[in-house]
Amino acid sequence: MTEASSPATYEELAPDPESPEGRSLLRKAIGASAIGNATEWYDYGVYAATATYLTEAFFPGDLGSIGTMLGFAISFVLRPLGGMVWGPIGDRIGRKSVLAMTILLISGATALIGVLPTHAVAGVWAPILLILLRVIQGFSTGGEYGGAATFMAEYAPDNKRGRYGSFLEFGTLAGFSAGTAIVLLFELLLSDEQMQTWGWRIPFLIALPMGLIGLYLRSQMEDTPVFQELEQEDEIKGSAWTRFKDLLTNYWHPILVMFGMVIALNVVNYTLLAYQPSYLKNTIGLSETSGSVVVLVGQVAMMAMIPFFGRWSDSTGRKPMWWGSLIGLFILALPLYWLMGQGFAWAIVGFVILGLLYIPQLATISATFPAMFPTQVRYAGFAISYNVATAAFGGTAPLVNDAVVENTGWNLFPAVYMMGACAIGLVAMVFLKETAGCSIRGTEIPSKENDFSMLQGMKP
Repeated sequence: MTEASSPATYEELAPDPESPEGRSLLRKAIGASAIGNATEWYDYGVYAATATYLTEAFFPGDLGSIGTMLGFAISFVLRPLGGMVWGPIGDRIGRKSVLAMTILLISGATALIGVLPTHAVAGVWAPILLILLRVIQGFSTGGEYGGAATFMAEYAPDNKRGRYGSFLEFGTLAGFSAGTAIVLLFELLLSDEQMQTWGWRIPFLIALPMGLIGLYLRSQMEDTPVFQELEQEDEIKGSAWTRFKDLLTNYWHPILVMFGMVIALNVVNYTLLAYQPSYLKNTIGLSETSGSVVVLVGQVAMMAMIPFFGRWSDSTGRKPMWWGSLIGLFILALPLYWLMGQGFAWAIVGFVILGLLYIPQLATISATFPAMFPTQVRYAGFAISYNVATAAFGGTAPLVNDAVVENTGWNLFPAVYMMGACAIGLVAMVFLKETAGCSIRGTEIPSKENDFSMLQGMKP
């Protein structure tokens, strides 16, 4: 008889960034995490860039652009439910299995929008079907983002979590930029009539192959070393419902802190990335193409800076990144929105500066938020806290901004709304613990004190 092999230790499972094999594994983890985020945000980018075509196709008449923005916002209604379902399951059976399902649902729902009948063909069923697909997309996204960020954070070395985690947000902007750029490309290649009749559909269909590529990448990965370690130590006990109850009973402090931070993060995010194309066209008077160019230039500038701020946060900490971003946006949002109203070139300048002020938050999400919870409730803690705040404030930001600007004529309202969100974020920051460099292993909330205790326990 042969002796049974002992389970692999964390040190054996975790990638070594100094070895070729470890670097290769980390690159695979980055790709597997970022592709789902890119697919999710590709959908938002295409939806935002085709908003005027969707309005004509699905919401003719009185609703107009409000109906299209409602279609955008409705996908967020199901995000908290998605987080409540997928998060505890991911904490019970592992991150990998849930992420395989969410990327298929996201890409499938996005692609189906490209084959929907219009209002002229199907009447009221056309907007109903569109909204139904947005609901499915939102439900899947409720599990996708928190899981992808958790997956990346648990694979990354503790002292490089900001650096590696920033590539997840690079995927966010890459997906959104790709959606905007592809719509812009078709606008340049096709006539207005062709875009309105069938051209707007093609960008949505492209989401399906993106999702299949993501599914393949994720199928090649093992679950995270941090989760596998807890499984081997028999610390993952009970059902997904047990994980959910544990989170809501014992971890209200990090839930509330993240909630406040996400309000600031996503009001800014969805105002700049999702609402801005419509704002530039309907409020400032730029053409569809010019508005897309402004947003695309800003997104490229933001993408270029994400890895820099992610790496910087590993040495300076996450809190200085957030403090600087929130204060900068609070002070400069109003003058920069005024500047964007002065013409095309000034719109580019104002949007780029706002985007660069926002990047220190975006670049450090995957390093900051997963480290606020212990392993056994990390997926659920992130997914629920993030998605409830996003649904209530972030995803509704385009709808709120559009409604207020249209009904009052106050063109600077989006800046004021952004300032209010940043003020909430600044209050939450007071209660955030710095976790740069801390281990996120184990069943305790990550902190420098827990790292010290772990080191003490390892001494002979």
